[in-house]
Amino acid sequence: MDTMSADVAAPAHSGQSAADAREDARAFLDALLPPVTAEVAGNVILVVSELVTNALHHGGGAWTLDLTAHPDSIEVAVHDPSPQPPRLRTPDLNGGTGGFGWPLVNRLARTTTVTLQPSGGKAVSALIPR
Repeated sequence: MDTMSADVAAPAHSGQSAADAREDARAFLDALLPPVTAEVAGNVILVVSELVTNALHHGGGAWTLDLTAHPDSIEVAVHDPSPQPPRLRTPDLNGGTGGFGWPLVNRLARTTTVTLQPSGGKAVSALIPR
C-alpha cells in the first residue's frame, strides 16, 4: 500500500469534539491494510486527541483533521485558523490548566511540524511510526 488518506472536517462552532475526531481516526485505522498494531493505533488516537483538543482550546474552535497512511508511518495533521504555533510550557500539576499535550505529541511522533498556511492559520503535523 502506498498511501491512503481521509479528510475529516469540523466547521467552526459545529460542536464536533475531540471524541468525534478519535472515532473518525479509529475508523480510518480499522480500514488500513496491513493493519496497524494496537500500540500504534493507541498512539495515533492519542495524538489526534491532543492536536484536536489544542485546536479547540487555542485555535479558535474550528479544525480540520487529515490522516494519511504511509508504508512506515501514519501522518496526523490538524489545521486551525490560528497562526500561533503550539508552545512548550511547564505542565500544571495543581491547577488543571494543562501543558502536557504538546510534549506528549512530540514524544510519540517521529517528527512534528508546524506550517503556516497562505490563507491564514496553521497545520500541525505529526508522523507516528508504524
